[in-house]
Amino acid sequence: MSEMPSTAHDPNYPPLQEQRIELVVPPGQKPMRLDVYLANTISHATRTRIQEAIEAGMVTIEGRRAKASSKVQPGDRITCCILRRPPIELVPEPIPLDILYEDGDVLVVNKPAGMVVHPAHGNRSGTLVNAVLYHLGVRERITIADEDDLDEETESLVLASAAVRPGIVHRLDKDTSGVLVVAKHERASEVLSRQFAERRVHRIYHGFVWGILPDDSGTIDAPIGRSPRDRKLFSVLERGGKHAVTTYRVLERYAIATRVELKLHTGRTHQIRVHMAHIRHPLIGDAAYGGAAVPSIAGLTSPRLRPLANACAQLIERQALHASVLGFFHPRSSMYMEFCSPLPDDLERLRLFLERTKEADAS
Repeated sequence: MSEMPSTAHDPNYPPLQEQRIELVVPPGQKPMRLDVYLANTISHATRTRIQEAIEAGMVTIEGRRAKASSKVQPGDRITCCILRRPPIELVPEPIPLDILYEDGDVLVVNKPAGMVVHPAHGNRSGTLVNAVLYHLGVRERITIADEDDLDEETESLVLASAAVRPGIVHRLDKDTSGVLVVAKHERASEVLSRQFAERRVHRIYHGFVWGILPDDSGTIDAPIGRSPRDRKLFSVLERGGKHAVTTYRVLERYAIATRVELKLHTGRTHQIRVHMAHIRHPLIGDAAYGGAAVPSIAGLTSPRLRPLANACAQLIERQALHASVLGFFHPRSSMYMEFCSPLPDDLERLRLFLERTKEADAS
């Protein structure tokens, strides 16, 4: 069983703070459930936090403990104590960056695996944004939002707003390495964001997937949405998913795996990872989508290859995916620019191991 992260003295998990709010229901207010009224009245307070406060006895009407279903009436005096985390802040941190290119408009970096792009729940420090802020000479903290307000979509809106610089115009998953561009000012952010929206950005990934892909190339056209089994993950959905297209080309076949070049034609969260799992060839090491352990697919269950596959699974602790090429039109000059990043050390070790499996398979 996996352990929950320790929150003691961890800046990524700051303690909850109590916020005391006193309200008087105005004249003319129609009877309404207490939890609904508070959610509509208190800014930046989620209904979940309000319900937790009510259940904990921290909400009273006229000094008496209230229930969520209690009906508020004009003139009612309501006291509500809500526990919430302090606002997420962008804190400049002196974290080294692997800079591929920089000018007055953009910064292109080679993001290592394990680095989150921007602060969010559980990752308030040590992110790419923290590092870029420091690199750009910013030293003051920037409060961007209450953590309770942020979800996948609102995070993007906040981080693309004029109040936040550097401008994050696209993201890579925490454990995906590779090329990423950052806008240095609002105009650059607008131009680059438009290119991503219009699918004019050239993005190539290299990945290692379990099993042998039979076709030399292919297209995966399958809509993606939040998984009904786990809302933190995504899956291919027959109904309600967003249009998503990934193309792939086989670069090398090994005894137990395939190295592929992948191209994004849309930009859904976890798109490549979800699509490869959907065709039953998950990325090696991808714990979220069935690639951390050796999957039961054709070839990998044989007594001859199973030990090799088990050894391979121990080589890497993240999804074997690298953003190797990023091409875009410069926001000021409109000149096309393309940047490449070779396989990082852990994926190169994986490649060399897989090369040796070809020799073992031939013997």
